[in-house]
Amino acid sequence: MNKAVEITDSNFSDVLATDQPVLVDFWAEWCGPCKMIGPVVEELAGDYEGKAVVGKVDVDSNPEMSAKYGVRSIPTLLVFKNGEVVDKQVGAVPKNVLAGKLDAQLA
Repeated sequence: MNKAVEITDSNFSDVLATDQPVLVDFWAEWCGPCKMIGPVVEELAGDYEGKAVVGKVDVDSNPEMSAKYGVRSIPTLLVFKNGEVVDKQVGAVPKNVLAGKLDAQLA
C-alpha cells in the first residue's frame, strides 16, 4: 500500500510540481486530533495512489511551510492543484470529507 509522502521545507515545491491534486496534512507529534486523523491520511494515500499525492508536514520540523501557508492550528489539511491552495480543512474530520475534497479536484 502506498504511504503518505513525508514533506519537508526543502522538498515541498517538488511535491507540488505535479498535475495531480495534492493533499497535505500539517501535523505534530504532540497533537491529539492529528493522531486521530493520521491513519485516515495514510488510508487516503493508498486509496488515491496514481490519482493524487498525499503527504504530511511535521510543523515542528518544518516551520517555513507552516508559516508560508498560514497554518495556525493543527491538524490543517490543504488541497493543492497546480501548486495553488484550492481547499482547506482545519481539524479532524471523517475520511469521506477529505475524500470528497480530493474527488472534487479529480473531476
